[in-house]
Amino acid sequence: MYRWRKKMLFIAAFIFGVPTVWLLVLLCCDICNRSKGQKRSFFSLLSHYLIHRAASFQSVLQRQRLEQNTKNILHVQQSTLQHRIRRNRNTEYGKLYQFSKITDRETFRNLHPLTRYVHYKEYIERISKGEENVLISERPSILSRTSGTSGSYATLLNTRETMNDFHQAFGVVFHSILDVYPRTRNLQWTAAFYYSPNWMKSESGIPIGSNFPSLMTSMLSLTMYSTPAAGFEIATEPEALYVHLLFALKHRTLGMLEANFASTVYHSFTLLQNKWEQLIEDIRLGRVNPKLKITSDVRLKLEAQLKPDPQRASELAAEFEIGFRGIARRVWPHLNLVLSVDSGSHELYGSHLKCFYCQGVPIYSPVYAATEGLIGVNLWPEKEKRHYLLCPHSMFFEFIPVDLCSEEQPQTLFLDEVKENELYELVITNASGLYRYRMEDIIKIVGFHNQCPVIEFKYRWGQLLNVRGEKILEETFYQTLLRAVSLWPGAVLLDYCCVESGLLGSFCGSSDPHYEVFVEIKGVRNLSEDQRYKLDQCLQEDSELYQSFRRKGSIGPVRVHIVAPGSFKELMDFIIANVGTSCSQFNMHRILRKKEFLNFIQRKVIS
Repeated sequence: MYRWRKKMLFIAAFIFGVPTVWLLVLLCCDICNRSKGQKRSFFSLLSHYLIHRAASFQSVLQRQRLEQNTKNILHVQQSTLQHRIRRNRNTEYGKLYQFSKITDRETFRNLHPLTRYVHYKEYIERISKGEENVLISERPSILSRTSGTSGSYATLLNTRETMNDFHQAFGVVFHSILDVYPRTRNLQWTAAFYYSPNWMKSESGIPIGSNFPSLMTSMLSLTMYSTPAAGFEIATEPEALYVHLLFALKHRTLGMLEANFASTVYHSFTLLQNKWEQLIEDIRLGRVNPKLKITSDVRLKLEAQLKPDPQRASELAAEFEIGFRGIARRVWPHLNLVLSVDSGSHELYGSHLKCFYCQGVPIYSPVYAATEGLIGVNLWPEKEKRHYLLCPHSMFFEFIPVDLCSEEQPQTLFLDEVKENELYELVITNASGLYRYRMEDIIKIVGFHNQCPVIEFKYRWGQLLNVRGEKILEETFYQTLLRAVSLWPGAVLLDYCCVESGLLGSFCGSSDPHYEVFVEIKGVRNLSEDQRYKLDQCLQEDSELYQSFRRKGSIGPVRVHIVAPGSFKELMDFIIANVGTSCSQFNMHRILRKKEFLNFIQRKVIS
């Protein structure tokens, strides 16, 4: 009997053991093939591999869910609306607006008015002080501030459901990346240019900060990033970007650059261009620059991950001495992708990356989102135009035809009623207490995916130049400015903003209202008056109404001012410090509405 049992155990071990061994061998071979010769521990590679595979599996499920949702948008939208109404019907707000009587989207539209931020301001102030069951039935997880590009700033609520929408979108984005850029399946480091927000707390202890999910809690583990965990504890932007660059530059096989916005990636490269000598010295010596203002415990943790690497330092120095055009692909030959939003006010930074620092590297703008929550996902990374599929499960959507936007309570359309090639203002009902809220984002319907609209962001309703009723859109002005700069030989536009002369007050210097434009350019030191006037000429060519006012003398000529290099980065820091918003959600103010911001940029004028 003993021999028989021993024989059976041997047979079982052989049957089950051999396949297990083969699976382990295949696993090891797959990991080695995907590692691309990186000098990493097997445990690090295995952890990266398992998380990558798990995220891949999860991304398939989330993409399938999105596909199903877009095939039955009426049901999904009705379900989304009913869930939010039902959940908050016993709140003070729900009782006031008769949520118990809302049975479908039509009764919702009839019983509840279109709203703007002022409608919610008092409710949110009460919630921040600790009152409960006011606007939503749960305690908000975060209070977030908007970037204030339209001239005013808002504090909005965010709930766990809002955060979950972002996480699900990350899964869809990950699926699109793997599908379009198969080399991202390799186990290459990603350089993530993030930094911890400076969290504050309301009177009742609710955190105040960015609503964009923290890297620490995203679906992708830190084992996939080139910067050690301690680097993400740094809260100040210059120091955080320096550390991210230091660890990214160490790895020749880096596969991806990632940030919320293209502006962050752009500022990282400008920092690299200014600090490359210090960075390669740190790599040569295996240290973090002793002058860098970081805490001693963070420094110790970071330096524990560094070793002297004079060979890599010399290799980098040789590339930097050649110049910075196309530098990304030269220092990271296996770089597959830049993952960052480059639409809207970030389009200029995305253009700089494509044309200069990141030549030859595709840029994928993954999501269309705001402080209010997730709006859309880009399923077409390879396309030059940034188009986003509306996510029918994240928001209940309505649309105001653009020619009705000036009305306070115009008739809205539902998701299944919009038409291709038409412009609309977005109206949303989210999971965080905004009902029929006018976003002031003007979007264009460019097509449909299954039943769901695909959109392109066009402009903000409040972001236009208007001194006599001419209403020059921000996007129109930007394209005109690019055309004018092309007529300035050798000039490259780095950044810009403009103001209406009324903001200048007694310093206007002209009886005729006009635009003042502040530009940061490279390639030229000065502009003649004739060159500056090119912008006014181009604007007249692009806008008949503006031309009419100019010919009548009702509007004066555009005045162009050149500011010192780095002025707009300083302006960004100044606005963030004054507004209290987060760097991770900042949008550059292309049309300045605040006197203090105008005063700041005026002090930077050099010509």
